[in-house]
Amino acid sequence: MATSEFRTETGTPRVSVNDRLQPIILASSSPRRHEILSRLGLSFTIDSADVDESVDENLLPGQAAQVLALRKAQTVASYYAQGLIIAADTIVAVDGKVLGKPSDSSDALAMLLTLQGREHHVYSGFAVIDVATRRYEAGYEQTAVVFRPIDEAEARSYVATGEPMGKAGSYAIQGLGAVFVKEIHGDYFNVVGLPVFKLAQVLKTFGLDILGAQ
Repeated sequence: MATSEFRTETGTPRVSVNDRLQPIILASSSPRRHEILSRLGLSFTIDSADVDESVDENLLPGQAAQVLALRKAQTVASYYAQGLIIAADTIVAVDGKVLGKPSDSSDALAMLLTLQGREHHVYSGFAVIDVATRRYEAGYEQTAVVFRPIDEAEARSYVATGEPMGKAGSYAIQGLGAVFVKEIHGDYFNVVGLPVFKLAQVLKTFGLDILGAQ
């Protein structure tokens, strides 16, 4: 069984946590991340930005997800004078090979047949930036996902629904893709696209206690 991993990087300068809650900006156009933050009872605005998604090929998948999340957060932070920026990026990998978003239905089918009957890993990098102080935290979470065996007919039927398009690894665990998932080891929300457990811990260091904000 794979174990969950987490890494954190801290920017400078380090300052005291703000005494009052500041505006939250989610640097993501993902409906899934929007829904997760909304379910946590947080009030936020959305402001995503296109960034260069090329990374050092020597980085491990989790490190790459972290780098991309921080890049997104830094880009959006440059638009504001204050606020708490939250960004994330999700990568699916099997045997160390990264599976991105499918380019077309044939690509989606190939990814699903690669994942069927075995374990793969989902990495979601995240970053939080306090714009006013320039303090940041960036990290990633890893979750192991096991697919049951899938035959080509099933995979084609799923691809025909359109759900795999725009999804890393060509499936949505929170949607119809759930029928393929035999088991997971780690944070479910990490697979959806936002590692809630780790993110909540980091937000608390910025003065945002999710339970206290209710």
